[in-house]
Amino acid sequence: MAKTFGFESTADQVLEGVDLSGRRILVTGVSAGLGVETARALAAHGAQVVGAVRDLAKARKAAAIVATDAAPGGGLELVELDLASLASVRACADALVAAGKPFDAIIANAGVMACPKSFTVDGFETQFGTNHLGHFVLVNRIASLLKPGGRLVNLSSAGHRFADVDLDDPNFTRTPYAEFTAYGRSKTANILFAVEFDRRHKAGGVRATAVHPGVIQTELGRHMTPEVLKQIMESFAASQPPGTPPVQYKSIPQGAATSLWAGFVAPAGLVGGLYCEDCHVAEPSQGATIRTGVRAYALDPDRAKALWAKSEEMVGEKF
Repeated sequence: MAKTFGFESTADQVLEGVDLSGRRILVTGVSAGLGVETARALAAHGAQVVGAVRDLAKARKAAAIVATDAAPGGGLELVELDLASLASVRACADALVAAGKPFDAIIANAGVMACPKSFTVDGFETQFGTNHLGHFVLVNRIASLLKPGGRLVNLSSAGHRFADVDLDDPNFTRTPYAEFTAYGRSKTANILFAVEFDRRHKAGGVRATAVHPGVIQTELGRHMTPEVLKQIMESFAASQPPGTPPVQYKSIPQGAATSLWAGFVAPAGLVGGLYCEDCHVAEPSQGATIRTGVRAYALDPDRAKALWAKSEEMVGEKF
């Protein structure tokens, strides 16, 4: 009988009995939080993890944590990657391609959230540029390294419900900037990227999915001032029916569970081109009062194709 998992499942519970010996997996953002826990759980089951990080010195501390739990053959090697710089992204991708070692999966975990209005070195709004465009270029440049049967797991968020992508004004040139609107756009883009990547690669045996890890207190929220956090929580509470319980937080091990479930446990045909939460495929949702589920615009195949084309235009590269 197949095991069932849910909100409270942890990374170790999801991977219980799963042997990842001989698997090679790229995980972005393994300096802290979900990235470290994801890498730890994978290495503990025998996987060789390649951790792509902006700060190598900080990530070396994470590598020590991973090494403590690693099974024979499992471990973590680090490569430098700054998703807010396309030069860095391309250098990282070129080095991986030159090495020629294939991957069984890519987990696009790194990201930023609710930061003040700012821009990447290439002039992109920081959240869209880092969360989406950086991964868009990295993943597409190394897509040839994904083995048949491989998977791409994009970490999105329930925050995708804050906003659809704006293909006419991705950098907030004309639109008033709001931290969570920008975050929502970038998280919707993560889902749409998975939808179109899946369409393009499934005939070759490679599938893609997007996941919501849950509401977790990690370094991701480091840009949120108390004022911004208070404002968003008050706004959220006001949109809920009377008597709705408060938001339930997950632990970091619980937060890493859905990406591992979607990448290594769930059947590829179940999750390919879709959005998952709490270790299951999310249902469509409508209305501001719905906490769970996925907005229709985030799975729209035509919207996914349009975002792909816009992304190519913005980065000056076709895939």
